[in-house]
Amino acid sequence: MTATNHAESAAAAWTRKHLLGLEELSAEEITAILDTAESFAEVSTRSRKKVPALQGRIVFNLFFENSTRTRTSFSLAAKRLSADTQDFTASASSLSKGESFIDTARNIEAMGADIMVIRHPTPGTPHLLAQHVDCAIINAGDGAHEHPTQALLDLMTIRRARGRIEGLTVCLLGDIAHSRVARSNIHALKKLGAHVILCGPPTLVPRGWERFGCEVVHQLDEVLPRCDVMNVLRIQFERQQRGLFPSVSEYSQFYMMTQDRIRLGKPDLLLLAPGPINRGVELTPEVADGPNSAILDQVANGLAIRMAVLYLLSGRIDAGSRHRD
Repeated sequence: MTATNHAESAAAAWTRKHLLGLEELSAEEITAILDTAESFAEVSTRSRKKVPALQGRIVFNLFFENSTRTRTSFSLAAKRLSADTQDFTASASSLSKGESFIDTARNIEAMGADIMVIRHPTPGTPHLLAQHVDCAIINAGDGAHEHPTQALLDLMTIRRARGRIEGLTVCLLGDIAHSRVARSNIHALKKLGAHVILCGPPTLVPRGWERFGCEVVHQLDEVLPRCDVMNVLRIQFERQQRGLFPSVSEYSQFYMMTQDRIRLGKPDLLLLAPGPINRGVELTPEVADGPNSAILDQVANGLAIRMAVLYLLSGRIDAGSRHRD
């Protein structure tokens, strides 16, 4: 079966109108996105990096938080599928004049939007939007709730490097309590059969995460030898003002990925980091740029994942789907 046939087959089986989170997806749906992304990955290797799959579609990026990788990746993914794209800036919109968020979205939809990609600091905002507009909604991060496409590109990177997800031990390291990336990864990894370890100081990895089927530990060096994948989450310096750990330097002493810690792990330990990375805090420069690191692979795979999601949702538009997930 050709790459195009793979994408068409997955689109025919896809039934959802929106991508709001990974908690609600089945293992089969997550795998369908990953398989579709594989069919689009080779587009980036062509001399002409464009396919007509979304020609005539309009994709709006509604970002209410700062973003570099995600916003750029979605814009480029849409353009490579031949869609028209438009970025929305909240500070320069009618929201600053008192217009409601829903009214703004409805006006954007009236301009012909087929898909809205939204990032918002309030959890549940994409779900609310999906109840008030007819176009497809993609969650690009809602507060500390979920960031589904980031977790999907993490999974794609793992699967490409290791050939599978099932049976692997994956450690999410750092600020789990406030991380939407961690939540989406947990939902997806568990459904695909991975063993998930959550590691960090007790204030950032509090008890209770075991209910998701995860192992919670606070001593990194003790679990490193068991891990196949280490996903290093960013320490958000704004949290430091709340005294969640004594100091950045102390955090780095116990949890920064260094060459010595790489040597504690398996020889083929795969290192991921969703970014932006704080060199010298979460990982040293030589580790970030070393042979175990797949950080740049994540960025490249993110483009394929977002192309896949846009393509699958556009198939539901073609089918005339007007149900709400």
